Amino acid sequence: MSKINDAPLEGYPTGEKLSRMVQETQPSGKHRTIGWVAGIACLGSFLFGYDTGVISGALPYMYMPWDAGGMHLNSLEEGLIGGILLIGCAFGALFGGRLSDRFGRRHNIMLLAILFFVGSLMVAFAPNLPFMYVSRFILGLAVGGASATVPVYLAETAPKRIRGTIVAIDQLMIVVGQLAAFSFNAVINTMAGGPKLTIIEDPTGTLQPGEQLWSNVTSLENTFENQEAFRMFVDQLVIDTGNGSAWRYMLLLCSIPAIALWFGMRVMPESPRWFAHNRRYVDAIGALKRVRDHRDEPIEQEMAEVVALQIEQNRTRKGTFGDIWQTPWLRKLFLVGLLLAACNQLTGVNSVMYYAPKVLEIAGMTTSAAITAQVANGVMSVIGSSLGLYLIFKFRRRTILLVDVAGVAVCMFIIAALFGTLIQPHLDTGDNPAPAAAFAILAVMGVFMLIVQSSNGTVVWTMLGEIFPAHVRGIANGACIFFLWITNALVTVTFPVMIDNLGGMATYGTYGVINLIVFAALWKWMPETAGLSMEQIEVEMEKKYS
Repeated sequence: MSKINDAPLEGYPTGEKLSRMVQETQPSGKHRTIGWVAGIACLGSFLFGYDTGVISGALPYMYMPWDAGGMHLNSLEEGLIGGILLIGCAFGALFGGRLSDRFGRRHNIMLLAILFFVGSLMVAFAPNLPFMYVSRFILGLAVGGASATVPVYLAETAPKRIRGTIVAIDQLMIVVGQLAAFSFNAVINTMAGGPKLTIIEDPTGTLQPGEQLWSNVTSLENTFENQEAFRMFVDQLVIDTGNGSAWRYMLLLCSIPAIALWFGMRVMPESPRWFAHNRRYVDAIGALKRVRDHRDEPIEQEMAEVVALQIEQNRTRKGTFGDIWQTPWLRKLFLVGLLLAACNQLTGVNSVMYYAPKVLEIAGMTTSAAITAQVANGVMSVIGSSLGLYLIFKFRRRTILLVDVAGVAVCMFIIAALFGTLIQPHLDTGDNPAPAAAFAILAVMGVFMLIVQSSNGTVVWTMLGEIFPAHVRGIANGACIFFLWITNALVTVTFPVMIDNLGGMATYGTYGVINLIVFAALWKWMPETAGLSMEQIEVEMEKKYS
């Protein structure tokens, strides 16, 4: 990084001009500690976590017949309920990155708060599946926009000394949101007494008239030739009522933190680096003075680094995707970003996040017990994400992610082995597996979530927010997160179909092999960014990939 000399450079505050500007510029508002800024902005990540996690408890109720308050889903429709939200996330990340580049990170987060609120109401009151799909897509736009905007806002606002930790807090808030979703699901499920329905008549004589737990009905599925035959059995039941609509209350709750996010961001500063990139240097200094204190490097020094980079590389214009693809080193860096994005989802984390109750039911748990057991995975996620705050501060990013992917592969192979030895033989004979099998699966899932949340998400989201140069950071980060969400959607849509048709052993074995391949790719191409400022990262990435 070359120093700025004192010779005036048109349009840039340098030397004495910059010093005078820093001295004369007043803070743009009341001082906000970086922890306060992160706490408010991360409500967007809390909503991200809640909206992605809540569906795991809602799906068992949505599987119930329409007359019982559910949506009578099959495995494909189940996958689409999750997958369409993630497709919305992909487009939300793509457009959210561009909008935050154009109008500002803070402005974009406030817009997303409105979208979270509207989307929450739409999914909670959806009258049919088509409307639900549209509503989940809209809610996905908000989730994806938050995933692309909040980490960038935090990375650009936080001081260098704690930037990794602050962005890791963003990951912590995502899993706190997921734990909140699992916990509220469990509370609502307990208040409802578990999924149940009142049967007037079963023409086949299999079930007695009266109130029945839904798990009593689903336990019969193994006795049918396939899922379609079981659905035909359910269709012929004469049903009076049921508590299947409990899923609506689960989905409605996330409208509350959306309101808090909108009001909270109204009193937060804009990203100083977004101001600087738009040549609004006075605004950038004013914003920095709102969030810096005596522990941070002098504001003049920080601004000098930002301006120096703009002068050296002449990047005062807005970057486009064409700039990325036509510049060889940027193109290589972008492909590495895509690898990191894919790595985040190919762990198979959604097999636990969205479908753990379904998997635990297959392994022998009742529906109600499986919904409650999901809280344990949420607790392990929060513990793991909290541990991630220490790991990313103490160890190199590359080391953390490689250890994570290796550990994930081992967990996938163990779950595959448990299915092959303790569960599938019972399913093949139409029996229910022993209770110990479900608890063994739950224990490995807990270890899996501890590994993933302590390392993968923390490293990937931190690096995607920091590895790209300032003039293309928004669009490059948004495009990588678009790819991340598309990968997420593919996993989410295909997993229930895979486990229903291939079984648990083949499904989890496949994810184990995929993670071995990802490990090899990361070993070869992943860079290191620990201990560098945003401007130093840009210089190092150009050196590495040129």
